[in-house]
Amino acid sequence: MGREGQIDRFDGWIAGVGTAGGLRVVVGHWPRSPYGTFTDVMVERGDGHRILLAPDERTAEFVSSTYTFDETRRGPVTHEQRDTAQGRQHHVVTGELDLTLRVGGRPPLGWLLRAVPRRLATAPAWIATVDAIARRVLPGVRTVGSAGGGRREYYGARDLHRVVGATVCWEGHDQGALAPVDPPVRFGFGSTPRTPSLVGITTLVRHGRARGGAGLPRRRRLTDHASRLASDP
Repeated sequence: MGREGQIDRFDGWIAGVGTAGGLRVVVGHWPRSPYGTFTDVMVERGDGHRILLAPDERTAEFVSSTYTFDETRRGPVTHEQRDTAQGRQHHVVTGELDLTLRVGGRPPLGWLLRAVPRRLATAPAWIATVDAIARRVLPGVRTVGSAGGGRREYYGARDLHRVVGATVCWEGHDQGALAPVDPPVRFGFGSTPRTPSLVGITTLVRHGRARGGAGLPRRRRLTDHASRLASDP
C-alpha cells in the first residue's frame, strides 16, 4: 500500500465498446505507469458477470483492489497499434479475447479536451471541477471517485476519438457488430461514454488513510462526500 498522500500516475488511453451480442469491453493501455507498460481488459458479459483480464499478478492485484469484478483471469495481454489507409487500429489479444478497434476522428468534445493544457487537465482540482460537467454532458461518466482503501481516483481526459469499427471475438465466438456501451459497465464509480470511444487519459490514484482497512466490502468504503472534491489540492 502506498504512503498517505502518495499519487500513482498512469498515462495512456481507455477504450470502451459494446457489441450486438451484449458483451461490453473496456481496454486500458498504459505506456507509462508505476508498473511499466501494460494493457488490461475489463469485460462485462450480457448477464452482468464482470471479468478482469490482467497480464500478471502485480497488475491484477492493483486493478482488482481498485475496481469490482466477479472473476479475475491472469495471462498474457498483448497490444499492437497499426496505422492503415482506413485509419489507426488497435489489436488486443488475450487467451479469451481477440479485439480490433478502428479509431475515427475527434468529435467537438475531443477538440475541446485537446485545447486544455496538459498540466491543467491532469490537476486534481481541475478534474474535480470537470466532474460536475461530465455527469451532465455524458451520463454515467465520472472523473472523480473512490478507489477503495482510503484512496481517491482522478481521470484527467486529454483527448477523445470515436471508435468507428470493431471486431470482437470472445471465447471463440464472434460478438457481432459494434454497439453502444449500454447498459453502462459496472466496474467502478463511472462508466465509459455510451458512444464507443477511445479517450487519451491520465489516471491519478491518491493514497489516503484507510478507513477501517482495505479489506472491508467496497460498499462500506465509499464514505467520501462530494463536498470534499472541491477542496482537494
